[in-house]
Amino acid sequence: MKASTDWLTGSGVQFLPDDAYTGSAHLQAYTARFCVCGEGPPLILVPGLAGGFQLLGPLARCLAQHFRVITYQLRGEDDCFALRRQFGLEDLVEDLREFMDWLSLERPAVMGVSFGGVLGLELAARYPHRLHSLTVQGCGAKFEQGLVQQIAGMVLSHYPLPPDSPFVNQFFSLLFGGKVNKRGPLFQFVTRQCWQTDQSVMTHRFEMVRGFDITPRLKNIRVPSLVLSGGRDMLVSSRSLTALQAGLRDCRTVELPDCGHLAFVTRPDRVADEVELFLRQTGHSRM
Repeated sequence: MKASTDWLTGSGVQFLPDDAYTGSAHLQAYTARFCVCGEGPPLILVPGLAGGFQLLGPLARCLAQHFRVITYQLRGEDDCFALRRQFGLEDLVEDLREFMDWLSLERPAVMGVSFGGVLGLELAARYPHRLHSLTVQGCGAKFEQGLVQQIAGMVLSHYPLPPDSPFVNQFFSLLFGGKVNKRGPLFQFVTRQCWQTDQSVMTHRFEMVRGFDITPRLKNIRVPSLVLSGGRDMLVSSRSLTALQAGLRDCRTVELPDCGHLAFVTRPDRVADEVELFLRQTGHSRM
């Protein structure tokens, strides 16, 4: 019985939607595994720097009550040897656009979390006509070199770390935004799932966003936007959030009190409620 419980915790099955099914999209640069769940208007979830689409399971489970939720693996997630071919942020944005074409989605709603939020912003700035709306959580208008970001970059870039490193797990605690039971199933799910992403891939993605600053191009985003921010998010500064909110033409902002950078995992119900309300108001929700 204990083995079964450990498997459920480690695999994250208990956090995935019941009706989820997976497939493979054959894109030009790689074959992207994807997951679909729920019924209704399409909503693409773009995963963050680590953890793959599985880490979005808790949020997808909640959103699937109202939408056909589609999420996919970023380039390199399933094959770290993809890094042998040089690619950058623009290429990942093109992957997302091509994935939408592969699914024949004309104007889906798009939501990105953390690193995925950066991709969503870049997509909306480059192809505003391809989206119905944009939601981001855990990102601002630009990357700022604060202490936490510097430590994260230094650790990922220079130190080989075991998945059970106490230091790394302490860093994950900061991302939760408050006290967390490190032996509980949610914390175990997050840490184990994040370490499914190869460290070299995490480092590569981190380097991609070091110079990220979309402020001058926010005016190109012409779709309704929702910016969700955790009140205890230590990776996104209030200055960066303010710049994002001010630069978007049609923007609604919601602060999630007592939530950290991983609000989409720790409070998926609250995040999903805000997204559902926003998309209903913008006419992208089934009645």
